Amino acid sequence: MSSDTATAPRGRTTASLRMESNVPMLQLSRRQRVLVTLGVMVGMFLAAMESTVVSTAMPTVVATLGGIERFSWVFSGYLLTATITMPLWGKLSDLYGRRTMYQIGVAVFLVGSFLCGAATTMNQLIAFRVVQGIGAGALVPIALTIIGEIYTVRERTRMQGIFSSVWGIASIIGPLAGGYITEVISWRWVFFINLPFGVVAAVIVGMALSEPARTSRPSIDIAGAVSLTAAITLVLIGLTEGAQFFGWLHPATIGAFVAATVLLAAFVAIERRAADPIVPMDLLQDRVIAISTISGILVGMALFGTMAFIPLFAQGVLGVSATMAGSALTPLLLCWVLASVVGGRIMHATGLRTTVALGLGLVMAGFFILTTFGKGSSMTWLMADLGLMGAGMGLSVFTLLVATQASVERERLGIATSLTMFARTIGGSVGVSVLGSLLASGLASRMVAAGVAPGTLDPNRLLEPSARAALSPESVELMSTALDGSLHIVFWIGAIVAAFAFLTAFLLPKRLTGEVTLRPAPAD
Repeated sequence: MSSDTATAPRGRTTASLRMESNVPMLQLSRRQRVLVTLGVMVGMFLAAMESTVVSTAMPTVVATLGGIERFSWVFSGYLLTATITMPLWGKLSDLYGRRTMYQIGVAVFLVGSFLCGAATTMNQLIAFRVVQGIGAGALVPIALTIIGEIYTVRERTRMQGIFSSVWGIASIIGPLAGGYITEVISWRWVFFINLPFGVVAAVIVGMALSEPARTSRPSIDIAGAVSLTAAITLVLIGLTEGAQFFGWLHPATIGAFVAATVLLAAFVAIERRAADPIVPMDLLQDRVIAISTISGILVGMALFGTMAFIPLFAQGVLGVSATMAGSALTPLLLCWVLASVVGGRIMHATGLRTTVALGLGLVMAGFFILTTFGKGSSMTWLMADLGLMGAGMGLSVFTLLVATQASVERERLGIATSLTMFARTIGGSVGVSVLGSLLASGLASRMVAAGVAPGTLDPNRLLEPSARAALSPESVELMSTALDGSLHIVFWIGAIVAAFAFLTAFLLPKRLTGEVTLRPAPAD
């Protein structure tokens, strides 16, 4: 096989990739496939809705429970556990079956949801959100793994627009649903509403998904799981809490990163010796999987790290209303969905490398265009540029996922799928933390350079209409200029990282020549 086609390292089950094959890894009847698809999409929709719905309800939650000083942990605790459990759920689904692990994941998510709705203190809510996050770590990775099993490569590329639309729809109706439920019923029903839908998803998948019986007894890599979980926990705490509250050079922050590095080194050593490792090291020797992982980290850093500050730019620099600023990302999400619909067809016509390069090229172009925006720029053009980025993400993200799934045998499909999502999430956490710190330090230095004594003018007042109206035109001009300059540093770094992501596309094989079939590797 030439170097421009996807290959597997010797000693592993090879990927005999035939795009014309109509045989999926797991064969179900048409009715079963429809039902399973419906079940996993309901689970994905719950996970996609959770962050936007809860964000809308949180002001009322704080008014009821108090504890505003611990507000951020309602989100951080959920994100932390959802992220660190992704590869663990993926591996467990490889060992014990998708159906069982999906149902357990949904059950944990629903228990956490019920407890969140019943919480009487902020500390309880945070603890129960951690439980909810553990279950959420299973919903999307295992759902996409199941889809990878029951559809062929060609069918997956055709359906990727449907999967993307789940996130697009959730992002649009989530805030509306959260606001309506909070105002009309109770904020507690933001969590309770998950229960009937989650039960339906688990029951449908349990009834419709048939898997071959497993005769071998799985070997659980407990040492690897513990070391990986501890390492990623320290990384995320260092990024989300240490850097934000203590600073990058504080001993607590440095200690968290040093301990995480030691644990990651121990994890690699453990995995190399484990009989059945959580993350097989030879998996990362696969060309497609390695590049997809690197690309996911870079795209996560650039896009999700920078997008967190777009509403701030729109409201604080362009001076639009909070409602308009909140809708700034809508074109990105909509174009993401629309581009996903055609991404599979483009891949079949032009090949893997060209499709991913086109997508990441659009993301990179969108970032460099973003660096040209400033005070007086048009909100319409900003939204158009974000739509360009969304189109790029739609072309690249699911294409890389399909390529990753087509590069492994069924026994590794779960960990490979979860690894791609894990990489993007970790990249986003790094991006938000690093770029947020740069924004804060840049803003402070610009205010001082403008002759403003620390604490005299608070840039946060730009975001509150009544507070902004009370400021003098000179103060508004000074603070918006400082914010504009600081955000441009963020945008430029995002553009540079996006450029590196674009370059990774050229390390991919030109095209996938087919899909995985299970057969032994040829003897040397």
